[in-house]
Amino acid sequence: MQVPSGTARRLSLALAALVSLFVVSSLLVLVHMREIHSRLVEMQARQHAVRSALEVASAIRDSYAHQAHTLILGNDSHLHFYETAAQRVNRLTQVMKAQASEPEEQAWVADIERAQRSLDTLFREALLPAVLSGRKEDMDREHGRALGLVSQMEERTDRLVSHFNRSVDEAEARVSELQSSAFQWTLFFLVGAPLLAMGVGVYVVRSVARPVARLREGAARLAAGDMHARIDITTPDEFGELAHQFNAMTAALREHQERLVQSEKLAGIGRLAAGVAHEINNPLTVILGYVGMMKKKAEGSLREDLQVIEDEAVRSRDIVEDLLALSRPLPAEPEPVDLRALCEEVVERLRQGGQLGAVRVDVEGEARTAGHLTKLRQVVLNLIRNAVDACGAEGRVRVLLAQTEKGAELHVEDTGPGLSVTARERLFEPFFTTKPSGTGLGLAISQSIVQAHGGNLEAAAGTGPGAHFTVWLPATQPGRA
Repeated sequence: MQVPSGTARRLSLALAALVSLFVVSSLLVLVHMREIHSRLVEMQARQHAVRSALEVASAIRDSYAHQAHTLILGNDSHLHFYETAAQRVNRLTQVMKAQASEPEEQAWVADIERAQRSLDTLFREALLPAVLSGRKEDMDREHGRALGLVSQMEERTDRLVSHFNRSVDEAEARVSELQSSAFQWTLFFLVGAPLLAMGVGVYVVRSVARPVARLREGAARLAAGDMHARIDITTPDEFGELAHQFNAMTAALREHQERLVQSEKLAGIGRLAAGVAHEINNPLTVILGYVGMMKKKAEGSLREDLQVIEDEAVRSRDIVEDLLALSRPLPAEPEPVDLRALCEEVVERLRQGGQLGAVRVDVEGEARTAGHLTKLRQVVLNLIRNAVDACGAEGRVRVLLAQTEKGAELHVEDTGPGLSVTARERLFEPFFTTKPSGTGLGLAISQSIVQAHGGNLEAAAGTGPGAHFTVWLPATQPGRA
């Protein structure tokens, strides 16, 4: 599964924040609207309960009125009306009982039911018989009891009405509060959403538009030929990675261009050398031949002068040979090369030839490559001989070998004075040398050989006070498996 890039992740988070604000605000408003609806339903139910309680109170008074008419008239002519009123009280009490949701309300309704049953029993079994028989004392006593029950029922209905009205007021206050809160959240979303959108827009400009502008500017500079163009984007996202890759590409193009320039220089020198080598070698051969014959007959100062001529002619011949080496192609087939054995062989030859003096040369590590033994020997010989010359009378040269997944590495370090920045920049140019008697072709030839093997030769400051040369060679020849 591909992990989303840094910019894509941040843009997704910004968009998610905007959407989340909308969703949260909408959910809060919906929750408030739902609770408002619930409270309105509750208010409506409580208002119905208030009407039911008032109807119960009215029915109780109507029922008592028919009892009072029975007392006043002294007969049972209102008995039918009383029974109808009592049934209405019972029916309305059941309706109110169903509307009573709290324990306290249910207790008050139960008190009304009990008082109604007691009042009905009192009227039928005591008060009505006393009226029909004309017992005045019993009528007064039972009427007092009936009046007490009616007062109790009216007091309970008053409590219910007050409690129901208080619930309605509380629900109405809660509805107002919820409406205000929903309005505030809606206002917050209407104000916050544009502000957040503006913030996301600014963030997109900073995170996307500006890096893209820098990339476009860098590409334009590169297209204009500025090989030192760099893009300074260090953010940990794909733009930073793209800038890093762009800078690496620019460095690679610059290095490739430098190599092309160097190759053109070497090719030009090679073509020049190939064109004049034979013409120069012929007179040099004649000069060396005549000088050799004249040295056999000459004596004294003349012999010394002839030796100088011979030395200079040999030096000229070596320069011609070095020039020809720049244009000679590699042999057709590479072969496995043990770089450790090759380096030890070169060191031993230099030691036997007396060219090491008191300089200590150490070879460390192991590495193998595929190449051309004679050419690679020339590279190693040149690097070690230069390092020995840089060390002076006494010093140390370290040849470090390392095998990597991509190929072989050969490092040559010395304890000499090192190389200046200017010298490192021109070190591989033909005829450039820091030696008083050098031709300036050795490192150019070595680099040409290493590049022909598909490798690279570089000079660095070194881990110590001296110079540090690094040769990288692939495991196989370029274009071969």
